[in-house]
Amino acid sequence: MNNKTKNERPVFPFTAIVGQEEMKLALILNVIDPKIGGVMIMGDRGTGKTTTIRALVDLLPEIEVVENDDYNSDPNNVELMSEEVQEKFKKNEKIKSIKIKTPMIDLPLGATEDRVCGTIDIEKALTDGIKAFEPGLLAKANRGILYVDEVNLLDDHLVDVLLDSAASGWNTVEREGISIKHPARFILVGSGNPEEGELRPQLLDRFGMHAQIRTVKNPELRVKIVEQRALFEQNPKEFRTSYMQSQEELANKIIEAQKKINNIEISHDDQIKISQICSELNVDGLRGDMVTNRAAKAFVAFEGRDKITPQDIFTVITLCLRHRLRKDPLESIDSGFQVQEKFKKIFGYE
Repeated sequence: MNNKTKNERPVFPFTAIVGQEEMKLALILNVIDPKIGGVMIMGDRGTGKTTTIRALVDLLPEIEVVENDDYNSDPNNVELMSEEVQEKFKKNEKIKSIKIKTPMIDLPLGATEDRVCGTIDIEKALTDGIKAFEPGLLAKANRGILYVDEVNLLDDHLVDVLLDSAASGWNTVEREGISIKHPARFILVGSGNPEEGELRPQLLDRFGMHAQIRTVKNPELRVKIVEQRALFEQNPKEFRTSYMQSQEELANKIIEAQKKINNIEISHDDQIKISQICSELNVDGLRGDMVTNRAAKAFVAFEGRDKITPQDIFTVITLCLRHRLRKDPLESIDSGFQVQEKFKKIFGYE
């Protein structure tokens, strides 16, 4: 587990979070396979969205990065290196590395495109003949998590930029004929309150998963949540210590799943059925099919198994498809329920 410095604010343990299973599962699966494409978390205020995301980052292992590098370059993987580090690597120069916590970058609501993507100092580039680049938040988020609260209030163009980088793993900044490119592989986590407006369907579709969270209604659970929070605030160190074992177990489970995921196959028959569900639900494009396949593999790897069962697909398919259904203003059935009903029909569940 990560060592805490004295000045650092203690983080609420992930395994101590009560309820919100959908959100927790979606986040874990994206950590196991970042190619799932991020998570959009929609729900009421005060439901612990930010607490859960911070808790997840705290759980993740440290990563090895090149010392004094603005992009958290991986010293061993060429695809995750900045151009500068790549040059050194090709010349077999010694590359010093250090370990840091997995980065989590909070994107402020009023952020400009320059702040997000970085800026090129044209004057310096023209007079000194060097690519003077000031990295932005996408550089800092490389190999970590980029969290955008109230993503539905963000400018559509900026959301597009974030989604493009998250999908390609690269950020390109072009100005006055000068182009800079750097790695920007991160898990994009967006959250928002549906009362403040939805994201456009074209943007929503590009998030791999969509988790819905609601205020817990069960009085017993509500009491437990309040008690947990009070205990944590009273003595954070002691509270964290009491969850140390479960935190380590979960962290190890995630690491094992990351190693195992490439060996898990999904049967042709299951792939056909997933595509049939997407087709009958009129899901545009093939993103829904691909994400469901990936999520099912990640879930089975997380469970420590090798074979995907229909139940595994059922567990993840709502998260992968509910936001891709076309909205019918006259339709009163929840889109998640529609996905489940279609699954039961095609997989022969009663």
